[in-house]
Amino acid sequence: MNQNIHYTFCPICHSNFIQPIFSAKDYSVSNATFSIWECQDCKGRFTQDIPSESAIGTYYQSENYISHSDTKNGIVNRLYHWVRSITLQQKRKFITQIGTDANKSILDVGAGTGAFANTMQLAGWKVTGIEVDAGARQIAASKFNLQFFLPNFLYQIPPETFQIITLWHVLEHVHDLHGYMKIFRQSLQPNGKLVIAVPNYTSYDAKYYQQYWAAYDVPRHLYHFSPDSMANLAAQHGFVIQQYQSMPFDSFYVALLSEQYKSGKSNFLNAGWVGIRSTFKMWRDTKNCSSVIYVLEKIN
Repeated sequence: MNQNIHYTFCPICHSNFIQPIFSAKDYSVSNATFSIWECQDCKGRFTQDIPSESAIGTYYQSENYISHSDTKNGIVNRLYHWVRSITLQQKRKFITQIGTDANKSILDVGAGTGAFANTMQLAGWKVTGIEVDAGARQIAASKFNLQFFLPNFLYQIPPETFQIITLWHVLEHVHDLHGYMKIFRQSLQPNGKLVIAVPNYTSYDAKYYQQYWAAYDVPRHLYHFSPDSMANLAAQHGFVIQQYQSMPFDSFYVALLSEQYKSGKSNFLNAGWVGIRSTFKMWRDTKNCSSVIYVLEKIN
């Protein structure tokens, strides 16, 4: 029998100083409500009473879950695809800049339907992809001729295999958070980089929408990172954050969804205004971005 996971300590830093903040609703699949808690030590947040790893799959079974379905239904999803065409090239350029090894080996964890992996493969990189969802793997195979592995492949990777490991909005979904971080460190070459993009609950748009903030995405998002909590997690596993990069489009996309959750309808004007204000704060400090890209390197 599958049971929900109730934490008595912070799953990010293991501190006992945790407390509930508010409850958020699953607007994508179940309409169920989940409590979000915060750690007073690392300043990370997490979803309480999450489904177990074997049970959470049903919460991804939605045509609206775009990273698995690749749907273009609805104006928000069409906007997502248009923005993605731009950000894929930005990601390719960024990864190429931080890569220093001539063999160009990259592991993309949570590869979805393969858009990023295909972009990097076309740029001359040797790409290995990990994806748990069968539907997403099928789309990647038929659309890009990419064959992705299941997550258990991670535990078979020889040491120092990859120059770059990427997780684009994936780490917040991983039940075995610390196990994965340990594997990433072992799997990276000495000069390799671990690139983690996650939503930032300390951003302006997150504070504005509170429990309606779409990037809480309960219960699929198990953890809700702040820059402080990411630095804490990195240090626990022998990493240091080398640089922070912004994902400027995320504030607008998340604001559009959040407006729907808050009012039950699309409010493009207000969503645009929230996105602009969030972006302005991001320009002042990248750590204020709605989603932050963290570039981690191993501490020798």
